[in-house]
Amino acid sequence: MHKYSHFVIALVFILIATVAAHGEYEEDIISTSKGDLKITFIGHGTLMFTFSGKVIHVDPVSREADYSKLPKADLILVTHDHGDHLDTKAINIIRQEKTGLVLTEKCTEKVKGGVIMKNGDVKTVQGFKIEAVPAYNIVHKRGSGVPFHPKGMGNGYVIAFADKRVYVAGDTENTPEMKELKDIDIAFLPMNLPYTMTPEMVADAAKAFKPKILYPYHYGNTDTSRIVELLKDIEGIEVRIRKM
Repeated sequence: MHKYSHFVIALVFILIATVAAHGEYEEDIISTSKGDLKITFIGHGTLMFTFSGKVIHVDPVSREADYSKLPKADLILVTHDHGDHLDTKAINIIRQEKTGLVLTEKCTEKVKGGVIMKNGDVKTVQGFKIEAVPAYNIVHKRGSGVPFHPKGMGNGYVIAFADKRVYVAGDTENTPEMKELKDIDIAFLPMNLPYTMTPEMVADAAKAFKPKILYPYHYGNTDTSRIVELLKDIEGIEVRIRKM
């Protein structure tokens, strides 16, 4: 066979492999007392959980995924009303008549029919116990002096998957409420400036409430090796870096 033909065949295989890989997302499997929890890392602040036959989407956003190709939602959680977290187009694609929707009061200006959770609320939706944790800025503010995320406007959520407690923090800093959390098995903490936390802030929070597994997310161009370095000597906290 001519050398050129070999080159063309090799190129075709490379292209096929590239297409096959495109659009796939990293996944982790976490064992619980009632079966496996699958975590799908969509991108930025967007996640998907699969547990006990149900699909939970967190902050679904069209720019992070083609939601026509993802499973319909049994439950949708929206942390706050900013466009990189609340996207009505994505919600409408995955939302069904039976879908539970948890959101903040501000979010109801853009999407209707959900369960409003205020900071501190605890509710059970679609069989999942959910706790709303305040998500807000203390240090980082706009030029006007208003925080990027004012207190009372956004939630993080602690979701119980059988015996595992998963904390998705939303857009926030290392607040006193975060540091007081207990028995968190998995935590997703945002790590990009100027909107959320520095690696040092994330480390400060993690040392306080000690999640067993820490996933930095919503980290943009932040150097994730920094948080690994900051927590390398802290027993009981495993830092996992995924494509977000």
